Amino acid sequence: MPTFPAQPSPANKSIALCVLFPVFFLAILVSHFTLLRLPYFWDEGGYYVPAALDFFRTGTLIPQSTVTNAHPPLPTIVMAGWWKIFGFHILATRVLVCLFAAAALLAVFRLTRTLLGEKAAWVATLLTAIYPVWFAQSTLAHADIFAAAFTLWAIALYLEPSEDRPQLKVAALFSLAALSKETAIVTPLALAIYELSLALRASRNRAVPKIPATKHLKSFAALSAPVLPLLTWYGYHRFKTGFIFGNPEFLRYNATANLSAYRIFLCLYHRIVHLTLHMNMFVAVACAIAAILMPAIAPRARLSHPVVTAISVILAANLLEFSILGGALLTRYLLPMYPLVILICVAIWQSHMARLQWFWLAGLTAVAFLAGIWINPPYAFAPEDNLTYRDMIVVHQQAIDFLQAHYPEATVLTAWPAAAEISRPDLGYTTHPYKFVAIENFSLIQIQRAASDPSGYDTALLFATKWAPPQNALSLSRHNSANDAKYFDFHLDLLPNEAAAILHGEVVWKTSRGGEWAAILHFPRIVDARLNPPR
Repeated sequence: MPTFPAQPSPANKSIALCVLFPVFFLAILVSHFTLLRLPYFWDEGGYYVPAALDFFRTGTLIPQSTVTNAHPPLPTIVMAGWWKIFGFHILATRVLVCLFAAAALLAVFRLTRTLLGEKAAWVATLLTAIYPVWFAQSTLAHADIFAAAFTLWAIALYLEPSEDRPQLKVAALFSLAALSKETAIVTPLALAIYELSLALRASRNRAVPKIPATKHLKSFAALSAPVLPLLTWYGYHRFKTGFIFGNPEFLRYNATANLSAYRIFLCLYHRIVHLTLHMNMFVAVACAIAAILMPAIAPRARLSHPVVTAISVILAANLLEFSILGGALLTRYLLPMYPLVILICVAIWQSHMARLQWFWLAGLTAVAFLAGIWINPPYAFAPEDNLTYRDMIVVHQQAIDFLQAHYPEATVLTAWPAAAEISRPDLGYTTHPYKFVAIENFSLIQIQRAASDPSGYDTALLFATKWAPPQNALSLSRHNSANDAKYFDFHLDLLPNEAAAILHGEVVWKTSRGGEWAAILHFPRIVDARLNPPR
C-alpha cells in the first residue's frame, strides 16, 4: 500500500468508537422517528423485502415471490436473521437499517479523524448524516446502505497510516460489501489496479523504494480477493436458475442495453452532477473552490498526496462504473462516495482557512443540506433522494385506504410499485391482496393501451411515477427531456382527469402532497346479470 502519513496527534483520538456507535445510532433513530413505521418503499417492496421474506419463510436464497435478478444475498440473510430474533414487522426492519447507517457514519468518523483530526471528523460525519440522499437512505432497506457501511469501513482501514495494515480485514470488509451489492466490487478492484501500478513502479525504481514491491503485491492480492465470494455466489445462482446475472430482462435493462457511447457520456455527466451539485452538494463544493483560492495555512492537517490519489481512484472508478451499468440513474448507487466528497471539501476548508472561518463554511453547508431534505430542487429527481419519498408513501397509503373502504373487491389498473403495494399485504399498505392489471406508467401511450382492453379492470389507481417541477415552475431539466425520455425512461404522466377521459371513467378520489399525487378512477360497467333457469 502507499504511505498514508498520520496527521492528527494521538491525543485527538480520545473518544472511543465503541462509545460513539450508540450515540450515532440513537441520533439516527430520533431524527428519523416519524419515518420508522412507514410502509416499504420502491425497491424495498419490489425486491429486497420479498427476497428476504422468501429466505425467512422457506430458507431459499433464490427469490420465489419476486423476479430473481442475481443480487448477492447478504442483505437477505441479515434481514431474515434479524426477523428471526425480533419478528417480521416494519419497525424491526427500519431499526436494523439505522444500525447499519450508524456503523457507516462511524466509519466516516474514524476515516476523517485519522486523516484530519477530531474536529474535522465531527464536521464530516454530521454533514454526511444530514446530506439529503444519505438522510433518506438511512432507514430504507435497500442493499446500498449495507454495502456503504462495509465499503466505508474497508476504505477507513485501507487508508490507515501504519506500516502493517490489516489486509485480511480490508479483504473481508470489501468481500462483505460485494456480497451486499455486486457493484461494490469496483472499489477494491480499482484499488487493486492502483496497488499493482505502484508495485510495477517500485520494481523499476533503481533506488531503494519507500515501500517494496512485495508489499504492494500483497495489497493487490488482498484487494482482489473479494472477487472470489462474488463469483461463488454467481456460480450458485447459475446452478439454481440457469442465469448468471439474473433474468435476461434484468441483464438487458442494467447492462447490455446501455453500451452506446453517447448514453455512457450522458450518464457520466449526470453522475458528476450527482456527486458535486445534486441536493445542494454544490454549496460544499463551491466553498471548497473558494477556499482553494486562498493560501494554505501551515501547519494544518491536510490530505497527503497518496490519500488524495487513492480517493480519486475510488471516485473515478465508481463514476465510470455507474455510467456504464444500471438502467436507472439512482443516486443511492453512489452512497459511499458522498462521504468521500465531503471529506475532501472539509480537508480543503481546514487547510486554507482559519478555524472560525471554515466552521462558518461548514455551517452554511449544513443549512443547505438541511434545506435539501425538505425542499425539492428545480429539476426532476428520484423521490428517494430526500423526504419526497415520504410524501409518495403517504399519498399511496391514503389511496389504498380509500380502495379498501369503497372497493374492497376491485380489480385495479395500476403500475409498479403500486402493483406490489396492493398485492402484497406484507408491505404494509393493505390488509388483503388485490387483483390488478399492470401497465408500465401513466403516459399517453400506456393509458391508450389500457383503454383498448377495458374488460380486465373496474378501478384504477393512478399516481405520479416521476417527480418533476410543475409545468409553470422553473425547471433546469426540461431542456434534457428528449434525451431523458430516450435513454432513461423519462415520461410525462397524464393527469387524473385526462386519463379518466381516455379510459371512460370518473375520478372518485384524488390527493396531492409535496408534488406527489394519487387518484382513484372508477369505471361503471354494464354487466349482464340475467339468471338462466336450469334445464
